Amino acid sequence: MRAAVLLVIAAVVVMAVVLTTGAVTSVVGSASNPALAAMNCNAALGPQLVQGNAANGGDDASNLNGEQRANVSLIISIGKNRQLPPLAWQVAIQAGMTESGLRNLNYGDRDSLGMFQMRPSMGWGSPDQVVDPNYSINKFYDVLTAVPNWKEQRPGDSAQDVERSAFPDRYNRWESMAAALIGSVGEVPDPAGCGRSFGDLLPAPTAAAGKAIEFALSQQGKPYLWGAPTTSQDSYDCSSLMLQSYRTGGVLLPRVSKDQYHAGALLPVAQAQPGDLLFWAYDPGDPVTIHHVAMYLGDGKIVEAQQTGVPVHIRPVRWTEAELVRQAVRPGV
Repeated sequence: MRAAVLLVIAAVVVMAVVLTTGAVTSVVGSASNPALAAMNCNAALGPQLVQGNAANGGDDASNLNGEQRANVSLIISIGKNRQLPPLAWQVAIQAGMTESGLRNLNYGDRDSLGMFQMRPSMGWGSPDQVVDPNYSINKFYDVLTAVPNWKEQRPGDSAQDVERSAFPDRYNRWESMAAALIGSVGEVPDPAGCGRSFGDLLPAPTAAAGKAIEFALSQQGKPYLWGAPTTSQDSYDCSSLMLQSYRTGGVLLPRVSKDQYHAGALLPVAQAQPGDLLFWAYDPGDPVTIHHVAMYLGDGKIVEAQQTGVPVHIRPVRWTEAELVRQAVRPGV
């Protein structure tokens, strides 16, 4: 991520990798930031898909002017004061950027006004209220938190649930930018993963897997680059991170994710162990359509190079995720 992360984290990550002939034990601990813990940080907040000009969230964020950044700061400040997780901030930022360009407008379609283009005639408040940023942001959060599944779905979908636009897909454009702003303005480290602490890893099934985990975790924070070279460690795409990680353990993987699916033993995804590879496909039943790969860490977490604008990070994974292939792969076995 190009946007600067301002928060100084008093976190120490300690890793011990004990090599034996049959297994590697990795133990990772960290001191969590109490403020973030209190906010129930939701690691699903980061961009899930990228469309159009949203491919580089850091660049989009850097192009905001003073008024826009001030409104982002207010969205985040109010969200923190209400003890809402960063996912809520992301939804509000994406909605505000889509509706008004994060500006407090005194005009709009029909009687729409303010940052979120709220309509007094539809019960959002009086004209004076909806052009008051403090009122409109709090009102947005009131409606958002009443949406039953807002924490489980894509941020743009939650923005649509609040705004009820005739163009529901348009909120998705600003996913990457919103995540970048949560990192730089909201002072959330690793905004796509909400922090680096993820508990203790189970023993890896092979020595190669242990070395691969150690390498992948050490690359956190490095930028995503599609087609990244496999001869340097400056940036990664999803499959180059897996290739370089396993190369440190003496296992050579193919370059692209759909080929990596055939580079080891298959097992049911719900039985995955630390170091196993998980895959996502447009048709989960057809490996030819695989488009993403990540490394399972145990404890319901993965490390991945997700997409442009999102650095290498850890995030939770659910076995019911859309497009998740039902088989994991254990490389080198």
